[in-house]
Amino acid sequence: MIVIEKKERRLTLYDRTGKGLFCCRAALGKMPEGHKQCEGDGKTPEGRYFVCLKREQGKFGQGLGISYPSLTDAKNAASEGRLDPSLLPLFEKAENEQKRPPWGTPLGGEIYIHGGGSASDWTAGCIALDDSDMEKLFALTQYGEAVLITP
Repeated sequence: MIVIEKKERRLTLYDRTGKGLFCCRAALGKMPEGHKQCEGDGKTPEGRYFVCLKREQGKFGQGLGISYPSLTDAKNAASEGRLDPSLLPLFEKAENEQKRPPWGTPLGGEIYIHGGGSASDWTAGCIALDDSDMEKLFALTQYGEAVLITP
């Protein structure tokens, strides 16, 4: 499991027994406090997700796509009138099949753990690591790996 502690700006990878395998500094979105609500808010999501994509090369090097927005995020947004409820089955299917959720909704998406540096909060909502740390994490992480992002 990957645990991202937003307040501490820390990412830790744990094995199945709960032993920490890897730990590093992490940068967040430009507006890091609070849970991501919509596209463009600059926040990093909070909650339970999974690695839904592994990219060898992207804008910031290697990347692990996170399954934001989750079904829980989508249900909450639908109940608050921020998402069309007819889209909920798409989120449910993605979560049940451990696939990428819809990323083209008002909730935003394309949240990655990627390289590019961890010195300050600079992303649009992603989690950024130093490139050397991202290389290590990428090598140790499997598709479907659980991701917990805490406030």
